[in-house]
Amino acid sequence: MPLIPLVQCLEEAEKGGYGVGAFNVNNMEQLQGIMKAAREMNSPVIVQASRGALRYTNFVYLKHLVQAAVEDNPDIPVVLHLDHGDSLDTVKTAIDLGFTSVMIDGSHLPFEENVALTKEVVDYAHRFGVSVEAELGTLGGIEEDIAGEVQLTDPDQAEEFVKRTGCDALAVAIGTSHGAYKFKAEPKLEIDLVQEIYDRVKIPLVLHGASSVPPELAERINKYGGNIVGSFGVPIPSIQQAIARGVRKINVDTDTRMAMTGAVRQHLAEKPDTIDPREFMGAAREAVYEVVKSRMEAFGSAGHAGDYKPLTLADMIERYNR
Repeated sequence: MPLIPLVQCLEEAEKGGYGVGAFNVNNMEQLQGIMKAAREMNSPVIVQASRGALRYTNFVYLKHLVQAAVEDNPDIPVVLHLDHGDSLDTVKTAIDLGFTSVMIDGSHLPFEENVALTKEVVDYAHRFGVSVEAELGTLGGIEEDIAGEVQLTDPDQAEEFVKRTGCDALAVAIGTSHGAYKFKAEPKLEIDLVQEIYDRVKIPLVLHGASSVPPELAERINKYGGNIVGSFGVPIPSIQQAIARGVRKINVDTDTRMAMTGAVRQHLAEKPDTIDPREFMGAAREAVYEVVKSRMEAFGSAGHAGDYKPLTLADMIERYNR
């Protein structure tokens, strides 16, 4: 199956009442771990890359890694998504690389500027059949070059924003946070806000900053020389409540980073004579697989890969131009 548009993925998730994990990728081992989980769970998957990941992989390497993943897993529906695009130029680069979905993040801008930027991206991306995720409201925390103070999404603004921009999915701020150091105590998310926004905008919602930062991942890192302390992530039951109210895409990045870091630290501590990167990166790949597999089960996407029929970007171009 060729890469599919985000719209198709989220529409199927809507029919099935589940959420689809969106997992950030920077290298081959991450991607292999993600795809192993998707294959075993028979789950659709969203593979996403940030601007930093594109730079890290010199752009073209990531493109071909994903092509290899699709070729190796022909029965798995895969979306290739740009995470936190900051400009039309970044979006153009991603589309040229074959991305089937892009996010334009104007959440840090005043409302009217966010509307204008998002509309510009929607008009451009839809010409190529590419889906667009936008964001309204801001999350706390820091991850890569994403930083900000919490500003919850306003339902009135969300309704107006979606009508004026025509975006396909909307990332909302309900109290989640970027990075490993999310919260000093277990967070309380504004779950009722999800339902209100969903009822108003009537398009799939996206949850950013949704890593759970499991204690066992932090403990493994710390046991082998790390220093991850005083952090709580987003509890899985809270994410499941959000899915029940209209969230269909759930971004997970910190958890897989922590899983890889812990696995590499443990391997090198226990086998200090290791000089073959394949050994410790193989352990990291397996750690990613375990995290992604558990999220696919928790989000409800496991078992749904067979629901998808091929839908090309050409099909989406025709749909957007109706």
